[in-house]
Amino acid sequence: MKNMSMSIQVFRKLMHRYFHDEEAVILALLIVTSAITLYFFGNILAPILAAFIIAYVLTPLVDKLIALKVSYALANALVYMLFLGFLMLFILVLAPLIVKQTTNFLSEAPNMIRDVIIMLQYLPLKYPDLFSEAMVKNWTDYITSSSAGEAVASWAGQLIQVSVQSVPNILAVAVYFVIVPVLVFFVMKDRRLLKSQLESMLPKRRSLLNQIGNEMNEQIANYIRGKVLEIFIVGITAFVLFSFLGLKYTALLAVIIGLSVLVPYVGAISVTLPVFLVALFQWGIGSEVIYVLIAYMILQILDGNVLVPMIFSEAVNLSATAIVVAVLFFGGLWGFWGVFFAIPLATLFKAIINAWPKHPELDGTENE
Repeated sequence: MKNMSMSIQVFRKLMHRYFHDEEAVILALLIVTSAITLYFFGNILAPILAAFIIAYVLTPLVDKLIALKVSYALANALVYMLFLGFLMLFILVLAPLIVKQTTNFLSEAPNMIRDVIIMLQYLPLKYPDLFSEAMVKNWTDYITSSSAGEAVASWAGQLIQVSVQSVPNILAVAVYFVIVPVLVFFVMKDRRLLKSQLESMLPKRRSLLNQIGNEMNEQIANYIRGKVLEIFIVGITAFVLFSFLGLKYTALLAVIIGLSVLVPYVGAISVTLPVFLVALFQWGIGSEVIYVLIAYMILQILDGNVLVPMIFSEAVNLSATAIVVAVLFFGGLWGFWGVFFAIPLATLFKAIINAWPKHPELDGTENE
């Protein structure tokens, strides 16, 4: 009983320390409600959330036009037409090109495997001290064995099954391409009304919410808009660079490289392998592969040391460990969108922890 009484006292002290303020209780309820809603209804709310995020990214352009004495309605219309232009460019030009190059890559996979076997067979002749004929024979026998063939056949069967099962998902994506732009239009049009309605639902005394909101608006707004711009710049540069060098699957690799900037540190390293393999399969071991790797390294160096400091005026104050952990955790929960918003969500948690009110009597300040 004594231990239970002590536990109750400790619990009461913790509650009194962290939840003595009304705003702290409201903020905790908002966090719990939002987490439960996203967990159970995230898939249903996905197009709505996507529309709000896109409208949030486009808002600064609208505000800049308004500052230039353009009317609110006309500014929204101009920015929205710009958004539709980029969307149609993706749907009509980029998406078919990516699908075509992906199909070509899958069709050429058997030839790539054959080229790998040929390159392996030349290793004992070029590097006899490192590779023996017996070692290379074991590798080639495994690649050409029935077990490897069964594995490829199994993989192909799974791919066909996934393709058939993904037809409803493809239809859902097509519907999203219609619903989301419409929602973006109405969110941009009614932005002021939605903001006033949200403020009316919150308590009048909300200094804690305002503090967290202001900090998050500075860092998350800079991060999301900066990442979108970085993805476009890095992806387009990679496409132009690889096209100039004559590398195959430039659109597919450019998209992968552009999206890799979402995962700092890890993304740039992980994408090196597909770039190297595509160049190796296309030209074999030669100077062209070295040129491609050098160009890719220069692109990553310029991205990390020139582009990122220029785009991100407000640094996200998180350690490398925190960023990697956030990417793994939220990516595991929500896939691509979890990876995209991992750093903003981690920044949100940090802002909440820093701003959370604590009872001064339990911090030892009453004796000072």
